[in-house]
Amino acid sequence: MPPLTATFFLITLALTASLRAQPTAAMINPLQWEELPALPDREGFAGSYAGVSGGALLVAGGANFPAKRPWEGGTKIWYDRVFVLEATSTAWRETGRLPQAGGYGVSINTPEGFVLIGGGNASHNFNEVWLAGWAVNSLTFTAWPRLPKPLAMAAGALVGRVIYVAGGLDRPDAPKAQNAFFALDLDRLSNGWRELPGWPGPDRFLATAGAHDGAFFLFSGARLVADAAAPGKTSREWLRDAYRYTSATGWKRIADLPRVAVAAPSPAPAVNGRLLIFGGDDGAQAALAPTAHQGFPRDTLAYRASDDTWSHVGEVPFSLVTTTLTTWRGQIVVPGGEARPGVRSPRVWAAELNLPPVKK
Repeated sequence: MPPLTATFFLITLALTASLRAQPTAAMINPLQWEELPALPDREGFAGSYAGVSGGALLVAGGANFPAKRPWEGGTKIWYDRVFVLEATSTAWRETGRLPQAGGYGVSINTPEGFVLIGGGNASHNFNEVWLAGWAVNSLTFTAWPRLPKPLAMAAGALVGRVIYVAGGLDRPDAPKAQNAFFALDLDRLSNGWRELPGWPGPDRFLATAGAHDGAFFLFSGARLVADAAAPGKTSREWLRDAYRYTSATGWKRIADLPRVAVAAPSPAPAVNGRLLIFGGDDGAQAALAPTAHQGFPRDTLAYRASDDTWSHVGEVPFSLVTTTLTTWRGQIVVPGGEARPGVRSPRVWAAELNLPPVKK
């Protein structure tokens, strides 16, 4: 081989090796996570409401097993406690009470304040809707129009000035999930909630919602089906289908998720054209005894609406489901949740997002 040709070959080989060594976009972890002060409860909560009002972060309600785990005969306790973390504080403090103890509702940040929608407790699910306000060390709750039916474990998001709520369970012992879809126009509160056509797919609960570019998105979740092995009981069917809704065109099915992601932190944040789903329960360990459960998936799924595709964008440092997601001071916040079946966490995670822009 002539000297120049050999030199060119070696340079090309080196460049190729270097390029292969570079991480792909799917391998790069764009999420810069940090811990905020932990909630002041030893166990922590699943199903808490969370949002922002008056510049402060509020976390309210939820449930846990404070004495014994459920497989030890422990009782699930529901709470009405409200905690506040102000921008200048280094610790949470308890402030006030919810109108009633409960959790597993929809939490939405709006310009008007933090909206708590539905939820439930051990005896019944709620159709109440409340606007939480925080100002000058004072917590208030203002009643807003009620949902047309009680819903817990529903998914919701704000699109423009309209809140959408989809799916859920109408009572704690419901034999099936809901295909319900409701909308509340913040500029026409007196008109109340409108019932809209449901998505063209299975009913579901514990789905993840999202909002991006004027559209509402519904991802994954589970449905309840009759358990053939146990008459009178139900089991879960794990779903990975997804849908997009706009008021102009209605519902459209979009690409399925790469895997099931039940009860992931919701609503999914939209960052640089992608909706992000953090972890969620993929059902892979559903048949295991609770004590053998290793925690939930930690990979982040990213949906790009511009070309209807999914990718993986790193991992999160936590295993948390049945929890909400909110935004505060330029960060997304995941305040506790279920770390393993029957086990909660008081840890609060926040992230600055640094995703590369979507290429046109």
